[in-house]
Amino acid sequence: MHSELRPQDWWRSAVVYQVYPRSFQDSDGDGVGDLPGITSRLDYLAELGIGVLWLSPVYRSPMDDNGYDISDYRDVDPLFGNLADLDTLLAEAHARGIRLVMDLVVNHTSDEHPWFVESRDPRSPKRDWYWWRPAREGADPGAPGAEPTNWESAFSGPAWEYDERSGEYYLHVFSRKQPDLNWENPEVRQAVYDMMRWWVGRGVDGFRMDVINLISKPSGLADGVVPPGRSLAPAFGSVANGPRLHEFLREMNREVGLDRAGLLSVGEMPGSTLALARDVTDPARGELSMVFTFEHVNLDQQPGGDKWALADLPLPVLKGNLATWQRGLAETGWNSLYWDNHDQPRAVSRFGDDSPEHRVASAKTLGTVLHLHKGTPYVYQGEELGMTNMPFTDISQYRDIEALHHYRDAVARGVRPEVVMAALAAKGRDNARTPMQWDATADAGFTTGEPWLPVNPNKDEVNAEAAVADPDSVFHHYRRLAALRRDLPVVVDGGFELLLPADEQVWAFTRTLGDERLLVLANCSSRSASVNPDDVPDLHGAEPLLTTHGDRDGLDLLAWESRVYRWTGAG
Repeated sequence: MHSELRPQDWWRSAVVYQVYPRSFQDSDGDGVGDLPGITSRLDYLAELGIGVLWLSPVYRSPMDDNGYDISDYRDVDPLFGNLADLDTLLAEAHARGIRLVMDLVVNHTSDEHPWFVESRDPRSPKRDWYWWRPAREGADPGAPGAEPTNWESAFSGPAWEYDERSGEYYLHVFSRKQPDLNWENPEVRQAVYDMMRWWVGRGVDGFRMDVINLISKPSGLADGVVPPGRSLAPAFGSVANGPRLHEFLREMNREVGLDRAGLLSVGEMPGSTLALARDVTDPARGELSMVFTFEHVNLDQQPGGDKWALADLPLPVLKGNLATWQRGLAETGWNSLYWDNHDQPRAVSRFGDDSPEHRVASAKTLGTVLHLHKGTPYVYQGEELGMTNMPFTDISQYRDIEALHHYRDAVARGVRPEVVMAALAAKGRDNARTPMQWDATADAGFTTGEPWLPVNPNKDEVNAEAAVADPDSVFHHYRRLAALRRDLPVVVDGGFELLLPADEQVWAFTRTLGDERLLVLANCSSRSASVNPDDVPDLHGAEPLLTTHGDRDGLDLLAWESRVYRWTGAG
């Protein structure tokens, strides 16, 4: 399934499934998932009907940030297997009609990457491959507050690390072990493109690009605005969406042949605006296939606060935001659609109702709403089972560097530990990283050893074995959603219109293509709801296409009930 067999824009009608390798399937009993484990589960993914497997990083890494700190872009970390295992996964996925997308992490490397090791020598030709700067004028190098700017890293603490060997600081927007590459240096860019071409030559079908909108830094690295109650300015806000971003993305597309080879390219772009996303995904500009917007996953935080400052999220705000992106990219560009991923908590716990009474129905309805929008849907492993957040009770149970650093710094600032733990329980990344729940055995069929992160105790009720055997499960609902996207052009290309924008329970919209129309009615609440017949199309002549509660009809909806209706022809 190489480039000559990839039609242009094939990803518009595909469903992407994200695998977080260390938590998907362990084949050798060491408690960590691996490539042979993923290969062993490809028949499951084929039955689900996904078209693309997005593989989170499996490159060589010291694992400071679970593989997003890469020390060798052209090798597989022994934790996950080897290059032969990856080649096997590619071949077996392609044999099942599943394409494979690699995670591309090129805003930064590991501090153990040979490029950075060499750059620590001020006389090295690679010194300018990273952002090295002297101490602030008049300050003693290495002293508190001597950092070149007042930026705070995404994982807490200053975004500059002092290196005694060279007497200067290097920039790290994330962990101190993740130094940022200097994309202003053309040698850096060519090294990245050469690596990408190498992977395309191996047969990969595209790239998910980690924080790709941070690669262009502002021409002058200056102090940022410090939010109230904080001592440092977020580095993100100071470096995102820099002046040469479009230039770099166009160059990457051209040099790697992203469009020519029909490759899927999706850019993770925290802080992206609708206007920026429209430009980046405009086919005429030759940049990326689509971007990940973050607006909808930032709506449940307090205005001006960080992700841990929790706030209620009214349904009209959520559906209004997605509708804005639908309208904004309707004529130019393309949407990516997602509820959760390895960096977000479980969708059914965040946007649905994970109680035993409503978990299944709310998981199905969240899937219906998302997959029937216009764009490419992304399913994160276990989402198709309705997997829930993990009931963590103590900070010692967490493994994620972001959670551990936030807890340490927040408590040091005087935030009560129970307040910090409540925020972590709601939005901590480890919620999504607990092992995949395959069956009801001791460690959910994930491993025969000690799992690197504990298995969710609800694995007896929530697991793939039970879901595949139950025709009314969340799994089979997601399978039907994937089939609708493959079979109905209206799901892919139909125009979008939001109905009932102010309704606090019901999410309703239409999709229209020619004389074919779909109506989605979804009660996104844990109590019954009714729809006024004057507010939606007359259901006369409509075919029920997909439902969560059997053959029920009419405009009275049970808790978390959703239905998809279809009209064809003059009707």
